[in-house]
Amino acid sequence: MAEPQDYQLAATEQPLARRMPLVPDPGATPFKIVVDPEMRLKLRRALIELIDYHDESLAEHFAEEKLALESYKEYIELFARSLKETMESREGVAYLLRAAGFEVRPEEINLTPELRWKKGKPGAFGSSLL
Repeated sequence: MAEPQDYQLAATEQPLARRMPLVPDPGATPFKIVVDPEMRLKLRRALIELIDYHDESLAEHFAEEKLALESYKEYIELFARSLKETMESREGVAYLLRAAGFEVRPEEINLTPELRWKKGKPGAFGSSLL
């Protein structure tokens, strides 16, 4: 096995920008999408912005006395519901796709993608990702 110090950076023949397509293919292999650090960073940023938006909206509604809250527990439950409803909508999924650099028509968005565990390789927590 090679040690980390055995590796060195080498210049490529072409700059990376010339080798990469300008807009990635949303139908490309899921393996690249899941593990690509740049894609994960874009999704993470989009989710943080979405979380901030929902938090600010709930706080604004509460401050304007449009929303009644009795506890932090209830706030968290409403917050989770709000995020869940957004992520279950074509608009929510389209937002994440756009943030990752994809333009997909709303009617092409699959709101119920099936988890396809490989035979003999069940998910760590059963049939869901959680």
